[in-house]
Amino acid sequence: MSQGHTRRRTLTLIGATGAGLVAASFGAATDDHGGDEDDYDDHDDYADDEHNEQPDELARVRAAHLSPDAPNVDVAVDGDAVLEDVPFRAVSDYLELPVGTANVAISATEDPDTVVFDEDLELAEGAFTIAALGELAGENQPFAPAVLEDDLSDPGEDARVRLVHASPDAPAVDVTVEDGEMVLFEDVAFGDAGAIEVPAGDYTLEVRPATECNDGDVVAEFDVSPGAGNVYTAFAVGYLEPDAAPADEPFDLEVVLDAEGDGGYDDDRKNEDGCDTDDDHDDGY
Repeated sequence: MSQGHTRRRTLTLIGATGAGLVAASFGAATDDHGGDEDDYDDHDDYADDEHNEQPDELARVRAAHLSPDAPNVDVAVDGDAVLEDVPFRAVSDYLELPVGTANVAISATEDPDTVVFDEDLELAEGAFTIAALGELAGENQPFAPAVLEDDLSDPGEDARVRLVHASPDAPAVDVTVEDGEMVLFEDVAFGDAGAIEVPAGDYTLEVRPATECNDGDVVAEFDVSPGAGNVYTAFAVGYLEPDAAPADEPFDLEVVLDAEGDGGYDDDRKNEDGCDTDDDHDDGY
């Protein structure tokens, strides 16, 4: 929403789907959801055995439980319980883990004999959000993990905001402000993620079904106030029609502060144009 960019800001895909890291990041939950990244600090398995120091290459991983009809879960890494009773909508803190192999097991909290995941995973260097998407019932979207690569670099005087579409019954969406005069995200389908940089300030986000010229009816509005230099992710979760869904979880936007200032990770961004815009506006960014 910087000046001169008042019609077209197309999302930039920055993640890829896959199961390789899905469970590992559940171990970094916040205190609000029953876990603490400091729990890992006492485990010798995640330190250098000889020098009791962290290795040079680290994976920064976190988890987002975005499957509205999935139960709360418990998580173990290399046989150690690291998190209990993780609910829908929970987004963990980042946890630093050594690059390499870790065994991860996930079980239903209320039925520990029901193990929904138990595999050796390869953890890659970098920063990632591992999101559990879709539904166990599969009525709208199948249950599947998605791996999003996170850009935690310092946006300077602006704020970086990423949108992750995780609402199983919502169509592809456009996100606008100022009664559609500014388009922030365009044609974001379920499972997609995209990021933009905007000046710090107060905004009312307008979520619309995607149309060619971004003029669909507004189905939800959310007030946000991004701060300068901060990095955020806004997770669109729940159902547009919860009464007809497998779980009574209404549509909402969960906004999480990813980083303050310099996070040290960069990504390449590209632009695409959509509908014709006024000649006096610069359509790229």
